[in-house]
Amino acid sequence: LAEFKQLIALADEHDFIIASDECYSELYLDENTPPPGLLQACAELGRDDYRRCVVFHSLSKRSNLPGLRSGFVAGDADLLAPFKRYRTYHGCAMSQPLQHASIAAWQDEAHVRANRDAYREKFSAVTDVLAPVMDFPTPEASFYLWPAVPGGDDIAFTQRLFSEQHVSVLPGSLMGRPGQNGLNPGAGRLRLALVAELEPTLEAAKRLRQLIERD
Repeated sequence: LAEFKQLIALADEHDFIIASDECYSELYLDENTPPPGLLQACAELGRDDYRRCVVFHSLSKRSNLPGLRSGFVAGDADLLAPFKRYRTYHGCAMSQPLQHASIAAWQDEAHVRANRDAYREKFSAVTDVLAPVMDFPTPEASFYLWPAVPGGDDIAFTQRLFSEQHVSVLPGSLMGRPGQNGLNPGAGRLRLALVAELEPTLEAAKRLRQLIERD
């Protein structure tokens, strides 16, 4: 929350808008410690109009429904009014069956808790397999692992993993760009999405380890 509050102060000072992508906010490992949100920081600051702040949410992550294309934006009403007008004329309307499916998903929290439980199990199982041969932090939220690859060439390693072990992952260097310091934070790492069921996810981790141990 402190970082959000600092950003809000900077937004007031320099007159910019904070758009917070919070689509992963309901996928966290510690059930007792949900991540803070931008509008929560506004509320603690007594910023009831949420001035200069908007947040984006989606069913794609919390409910594993990326194809539904269902989400919402909330925050500063003065910003949302023109956004709503733009969205009305430049967006695609959802069919009624998808609207009803969306309503059911947004109103149910039980399946979201079940998702968190499933991700905890997968994170634990994959960590047991990969930690002896790869270095990676355990995230507090989301469903990704970012292990460092032996030798540092994430693109070459990704190609080998696919051709030799038939496992598809994304090279981290393609997921980011160099910052002002010239460093790409994803370079030399893989992005592993633990979105499949436990058994195929664990099998992929074992094949990844086999490739490393083979070398």
